[in-house]
Amino acid sequence: MSRNKPTNRSQRIADQIQRDLGALIPREVRDARVGLVTISAVEVSPDYAHAKVFFTVIGGEPEVAARGLNSAAGHLHHLLFKRLAIHTVPRLHFVHDTSVEEGFQLDRLIERAVADRPAEGVEPEHPNE
Repeated sequence: MSRNKPTNRSQRIADQIQRDLGALIPREVRDARVGLVTISAVEVSPDYAHAKVFFTVIGGEPEVAARGLNSAAGHLHHLLFKRLAIHTVPRLHFVHDTSVEEGFQLDRLIERAVADRPAEGVEPEHPNE
């Protein structure tokens, strides 16, 4: 099995952590730096000791939100420990997910390329003579 491919169990744990953090953060984190965050993915290490939590933020600075989330990571870890029925609850490390912004940039590039391309079936204004 590939070292990078998550096992079925680690994927289920990552999915459960994602759901639980999505519910806990708006209710439990009172840090003004955090703002409106969405948990987009969770990657759990093979030994279940660490979890990389990817997030997006609306209307705020990602670096500031990451500092706020990482400062609340201990409290969130404690709350997860109460909710999850597993022996080892991973330590949380919050990382800004840039894939959404990258997707928007690609969309803009595609739209610009399509707009610059002449329409099919339309003759150029000055055909070569």
